[in-house]
Amino acid sequence: MGSAGRVVLVTGVSRDLGRRFARAAADDPTVARVIGIDAVPPRGDIGDVSFVRADIRNPVIAKVIVKEDVDTVVHMSVISTPGSAGGRNTMKELNVIGTMQLLAACQQAPGLRTLVVKSTTTVYGASSRDPAMFTEDMEPRRVPRAGYAKDVAEIEGYVRGFARRRPDVRVALLRPANIIGPDVNSPLTSYLRLPVIPTVLGHDPRLQFLHERDLMAVLRHAMLTDVAGTFNVAGDGILKLSQVVRRLQRPSIGLPPFAVGGVGSALRSARLADFSPEQVELLTYGRGVDTTRMRTDLGFEPEFTTAEALADFGSTLRPTGGRTDRALAQLEASLPAGAGRG
Repeated sequence: MGSAGRVVLVTGVSRDLGRRFARAAADDPTVARVIGIDAVPPRGDIGDVSFVRADIRNPVIAKVIVKEDVDTVVHMSVISTPGSAGGRNTMKELNVIGTMQLLAACQQAPGLRTLVVKSTTTVYGASSRDPAMFTEDMEPRRVPRAGYAKDVAEIEGYVRGFARRRPDVRVALLRPANIIGPDVNSPLTSYLRLPVIPTVLGHDPRLQFLHERDLMAVLRHAMLTDVAGTFNVAGDGILKLSQVVRRLQRPSIGLPPFAVGGVGSALRSARLADFSPEQVELLTYGRGVDTTRMRTDLGFEPEFTTAEALADFGSTLRPTGGRTDRALAQLEASLPAGAGRG
């Protein structure tokens, strides 16, 4: 890329992380212009980003890429929860059909040189048969049949197909662990902000986190560094859920596995947390990913460890106070016998 600087297109800028990355990219001295795309306008300030209101499921995206001389695409619009998309069917369309259309547009763009895709470690699933650490070459032990994990598996398949068809484009596929930080709103952070944290009896899952600042840093690094491939991205170290709850100074309540789904539905309908099947599996079995390739091949080292990312997130939590006993009493009243406080 010459001294004129890159022209970067960022998808998913109506959501917080996409908007923040687009702004950060626009401030980068090696970037000439940033075009942010989404079907709805971003709520916050997007700085020097040019916003184009377009649905990536629409072929018009190809015209934008060619007309603006885009050489770098950062795809951040994969959605993890049906609630934010207006239902599961819409979510699947936005995720899978949207990515197919975006890649078809990239296919037709002769000037494209770099594609960075934000995927997720959710692609590995979570089951009792998992290895201690997933490397990038491993498949999930249980093939996802529905939901976000299935979307992500399909999206990654299309991205690999694109990389084969366009060997002249450098493709970096990032699989971040659960993103956490004071400003992150996600199913996991909503769960950890609950006044009482429901856990699955008999299970203490292992968790890894990536701080929101490190997500921004690794996206920038992947955009600017001449490296292609698939990379797990996570802060150093692993915490068990019991340690997470203790460090956040949250009370917990252990539920039998069959009750967790019911509590999840109650939390979802109360708009307190979005408990997807993937979330329940993660909170039952946990997941560990190997980050050797992130360090050796991608050349990236997160600023925050898993524990430090959690501590920074926890520093903004309000004490639960009297809400705790009320929430516990409500939960216990709705539970079958045998479940108890943690």
